[in-house]
Amino acid sequence: GSSSSSGKRSVHSAREQSVWGPHGGAGRGARHTRGPTHLHLTHGRMLARRTAPLLLRGLPLLSLSRGGAGGPAFGTVDLAVDALRGAQAVAFDVDSTVICEEGIDVLAEWCGKGPAVAELTRSAMGGSMAFHDALSARLDLIRPSRAAVSACLAAHPPRLSPGVGEVVERLHARGADVYLVSGGFRMMIEPVAELVGVPRERIYANTLLFEDDEEGTYRGFDPEEYTSRDGGKPRVLSMLKEKHGYSTMVMVGDGVTDMQARPPADAFIGYGGVTTRPAVEAGADWFVTDFAHVIQALED
Repeated sequence: GSSSSSGKRSVHSAREQSVWGPHGGAGRGARHTRGPTHLHLTHGRMLARRTAPLLLRGLPLLSLSRGGAGGPAFGTVDLAVDALRGAQAVAFDVDSTVICEEGIDVLAEWCGKGPAVAELTRSAMGGSMAFHDALSARLDLIRPSRAAVSACLAAHPPRLSPGVGEVVERLHARGADVYLVSGGFRMMIEPVAELVGVPRERIYANTLLFEDDEEGTYRGFDPEEYTSRDGGKPRVLSMLKEKHGYSTMVMVGDGVTDMQARPPADAFIGYGGVTTRPAVEAGADWFVTDFAHVIQALED
């Protein structure tokens, strides 16, 4: 943002309108009930002062909190930021979070089954269809061979979401373990892990099974993988917490299946930089559309 005082005032004014409304009243992030309301508003103002350095750079942290009826109050943003800064482990979804697309949709398009599979992906991520059923149905449509997956990756290498690599780098610098926990396919996620510096042993994803022939004909997927079923992501995080003794763990993702991981995650950061899903926007402790906000939260 501008370094001039007038530039700072204009950013501050825009932020006040986005959170408090154009006339200074409570915006959609505040609760419109008597009694406890002043606590939320006071906390919101306190947090606004605490995050002033973020604000003056033109990145209004609090305006990304989604409130309204039943939605998170301002305090959840504060808790999510604190959890992220102190996290011993952070788990990221991959598709439409770490990368700018849904890997299975890219693979389906490559195999000539794009539109039908994209519809099933929307159903799975929107929460209207059990994940295992959606995964099985999509793979039955695509039936990707090992050769097809390799050719797809060669033609369409993964594209990282802007800023996510720096987020992972900053988390590693803070001593946090970073995991990729995905309902996508290990074969397609391993190149992503390499790009962001996450070890392969910290990938939890689905494993495609192939026949032992020249093409590697599709045979199915491993039903024993945690993320092959609905509720797989919370099971992964529970296992990791128990195995490694993590006291604070954060989940970051774009979908309902990611939000299911809180708990055991201590906070859930919803990411809408690729696709905004209403249920996630409403239910996230902190909802962001740009990883620049997360980078700046980790700078303090």
